[in-house]
Amino acid sequence: MTIRTHSMKQSHLFTKTRREAPKDEVSKNAQLLIRAGYVHKEMAGVYAYLPLGLRVQNKIKDIVREEMDAIGGEEIIMTSLQRKELWEKTNRWDDETVDVWFKTELKAGGEVGLAWSHEEPIGEMMKNYVSSFRDLPIFVYQFQTKLRNELRAKSGIMRGREFVMKDMYSFCLGEEDHTRFYNKTIDAYLRVYDRLGIGADTFVTFASGGAFTQFSHEFQTIAETGEDVIYINREKKIAINEEVLNEETLTKLGITRVDLEEVKTAEVGNIFNFGTQKAEDLGLFYKNEKGEQVPVWMGSYGIGITRVMGLLAEKFADEKGLVWPEHIAPFRVHLIELGNDNVDVHSEAQELYRELNEAKVEVLWDDRDVRAGEKFADADLIGIPLRVVVSEKTLAAGKFECTERATGHTSHKSISELIGHLTA
Repeated sequence: MTIRTHSMKQSHLFTKTRREAPKDEVSKNAQLLIRAGYVHKEMAGVYAYLPLGLRVQNKIKDIVREEMDAIGGEEIIMTSLQRKELWEKTNRWDDETVDVWFKTELKAGGEVGLAWSHEEPIGEMMKNYVSSFRDLPIFVYQFQTKLRNELRAKSGIMRGREFVMKDMYSFCLGEEDHTRFYNKTIDAYLRVYDRLGIGADTFVTFASGGAFTQFSHEFQTIAETGEDVIYINREKKIAINEEVLNEETLTKLGITRVDLEEVKTAEVGNIFNFGTQKAEDLGLFYKNEKGEQVPVWMGSYGIGITRVMGLLAEKFADEKGLVWPEHIAPFRVHLIELGNDNVDVHSEAQELYRELNEAKVEVLWDDRDVRAGEKFADADLIGIPLRVVVSEKTLAAGKFECTERATGHTSHKSISELIGHLTA
């Protein structure tokens, strides 16, 4: 039998589940992800992504990629090593301005930084491709590993020292073009969060720009274990980060403190308007229709891919383990074979696995020779949306036992009914 890459036998999975989380791991997301075999902790704030974890990460990337492509983004990938001289142009090499740099020295001489962001290098690169107004606008994005020397790394994969980010950069003719794309990006981000299953709890939030710019917009998702506090007005869909809450801001938005609901949240994205300042610092200009040299208007747009994964792990988990939304789960179906010594049961499981593969349904087949209780506990911990049991009992009934991980709802379906349900 040909096994396609979108499905897998659990006996071939080298990772193992754990009953207990590592004693030094305090974050809920990392505890669950380590126990279920999604990630391996290298050190505080640094995690390796194992087969199950990489599948989830790639599903999130696919959703983000589709939405970035839909608004005209072109995918690239930049370097991790960055030149000191370039960042000195914008005064962001100094540790007093940016305190998260990892820096190292080249054997050939000179200092380099390990990428914590890419505004400067990508702006410098664009000098090779932008000379005329006809060359703009340009929108580029990447999925890239960022390195930040965070003082505290206690939130698992939600606040890592090494993490995967989608960062996009816009280069426009002026403020009007920039604002149009900036608003398009907000809409695209909201579609991303809808598809990830957190749209109803995610708010565009007025916030500080930190090391990037004076102000920014964040995308904050309500979460009990979140690090931020924001004030939301559900009626107006307005949110303000605690760090920029002042009376002047409220007056501009036409609301009062009485209208603000206080909630704990986790940041899942941010966008920055740089205006022309960064382009001026870098020397990124274009010639307009009159032949005049004009600075490019720049913007930056980030989504922490691994951060979002950590949030989803925490937000949807229950006392039994992970509960993945359908679109980002590592597999759609967890096929549980009970009674491996029964030839008929094994044949039935094999046939169901084959047919689900043919229907392009992603399946993790638990074909291991272990007790039923262990299989069910592992299935709950791993958190795949639908558990399908094949046993002597289901064989006699002519239908499979199908249980939804999120609700616990159980139904019984034949092969044709199950495939019809999964491919509808």
